[in-house]
Amino acid sequence: MPPAHGPGPDPAPEPVSRWVTGEEDGALWLKATAVAVNAAGILILGASGSGKSSLALALMAHGATLVSDDAVRLRPLPGGALLERPDTSPDLIEARGVGLLQGGPVTRSVALAIAVDLDRPETARLPPRRVLGIGDWTYPLILGGQAPSLAASLVIMARHGRAAP
Repeated sequence: MPPAHGPGPDPAPEPVSRWVTGEEDGALWLKATAVAVNAAGILILGASGSGKSSLALALMAHGATLVSDDAVRLRPLPGGALLERPDTSPDLIEARGVGLLQGGPVTRSVALAIAVDLDRPETARLPPRRVLGIGDWTYPLILGGQAPSLAASLVIMARHGRAAP
């Protein structure tokens, strides 16, 4: 997996505090969904109804494993951020219009590699680099609202990285 940040200076990071709903034992609670593509964690952020579970399902159809749906614990560590499955989280994922589905094999924790903001659409064909800031670390931030091929793009990015814009 490529490093959390690309070559060159990072743009001004967007703080993760925008999505934090609480804090406990040094970990941040997020109303978010997370999946793992191999050892790369994808954090899916957005308001209720923005498509977090739908994107996670599409990523799972491409081979990702569920970390957690609707609640994620993010633990900042000296070596980077870790996405954790809350102990009380069921092994289920919501499929709107279908119901709750068994999530299959789940991943208890994974290093954060990519963050996705489903509240904002990307308007640029080749967007500038955006980053999410967590402590001293930055991670690629993708604006993914209303992006039909997002799941496939994120799987390829998680596996092989993204060329610097």
